[in-house]
Amino acid sequence: MGWLTTEELVWDDKGQLRTKAPSTYKIPVASDVPPIFNVRLAEWSVNKEPTIGRSKAVGEPPLMLAMSVVEALSMAVASVADYKIAPRLDTPVTPERVLMGCERLKREARG
Repeated sequence: MGWLTTEELVWDDKGQLRTKAPSTYKIPVASDVPPIFNVRLAEWSVNKEPTIGRSKAVGEPPLMLAMSVVEALSMAVASVADYKIAPRLDTPVTPERVLMGCERLKREARG
């Protein structure tokens, strides 16, 4: 979730990446979790393969499932214009970009 909502890449005038270390960009922490965050593990999901500790692949799912955060935020912004205008949010979908998206959709819905 943090990757697509807080980790913004910034380059300087010479083309050098300025946000390349944890000291130069916002890292999500436990206190960033909303007060109401309803999560439940899928009880039906059982790994029957004889892997270490019955582990499952952990590389791609977090990366790909993070896209659902962008989609959820896009749908929330789209609700401002009754889902009739696509919000076109760039990643990372920072709070500022959500606000700008809402303001743009409000203007477009009126015009």
